[in-house]
Amino acid sequence: MKQRWPITLMCEVLQVSPSGYFSWDRAGKRGHGGPTRFHSDEALLAHMRAIHAQVNGEYGWPRMHKELLARGIRVGKDRVRKLMHRHGIRARTKRKFVVTTDSKHRLPVAADLVQRQFNPQTPNRLWSGDITYIATGEGWLYLAAVLDLHSRQVVGWSLQTHMQTSLVKDALLMACWRRRPAKGLIFHSDRGSQYCSDSFQATLKEWGIVSSMSRKGNCWDNAPTESLWGHLKTACVHGRKFATRAQARQVILEWIGFYNHSRLHSTLGYMSPMQYENRWLAAQHKSAA
Repeated sequence: MKQRWPITLMCEVLQVSPSGYFSWDRAGKRGHGGPTRFHSDEALLAHMRAIHAQVNGEYGWPRMHKELLARGIRVGKDRVRKLMHRHGIRARTKRKFVVTTDSKHRLPVAADLVQRQFNPQTPNRLWSGDITYIATGEGWLYLAAVLDLHSRQVVGWSLQTHMQTSLVKDALLMACWRRRPAKGLIFHSDRGSQYCSDSFQATLKEWGIVSSMSRKGNCWDNAPTESLWGHLKTACVHGRKFATRAQARQVILEWIGFYNHSRLHSTLGYMSPMQYENRWLAAQHKSAA
């Protein structure tokens, strides 16, 4: 990085003083760059501002603290919290949940087999799906996603200009082709007409997947997917205007990659979905050896 940009320019962008950076750098050299060396407030602030920018302002102090530790920067929780508060580094807030489900239909509705038990012990045992929408200068863009609730990983998605059944069906088929789940997997959704449609239900049966649906108008019955939408819109949508659907599509797909590979989840012990699943798979191989 220092070979690409002058130190003084980077310090100006990250709003830290050059003297603070050089003090930190000298201390690091004396300590051979080890993870337990002392970091000045200026140096920590530079790291936190960089992380804050990388995660689009999603992290409050608990995740910021865990991210610093993951990067080998040893620092206490209180110090991180106080520095963030003092310098106005705060997580962007979520907006109130808005119901968008079209459940005014006479299609058959599946029973709720999940009952808010969102923590399966293995992958590909319980998936959830939902739809959200993003405004652009060219009109609405609709996103359907499929979550594996074991790791909270987005395993399938579809972005289209409409809310027809093919939107959710394509997301499901992506997940199925990528994961190849065994028969008996439960797919949990709301009562929207897309999920209740004959075409979608037939696709579930073709793959040996069992349908489960939340109660009418109750967002808490599909809380993990609603949480996904909250994080997505906080990071990518709120306070931002997309001129085109293509622009929105690019930003959303980049965020899904960040979410799966890098975003820390408190429910996963502050690991990303991919880290959590890979650790689980490594444990299974070890126990089978």
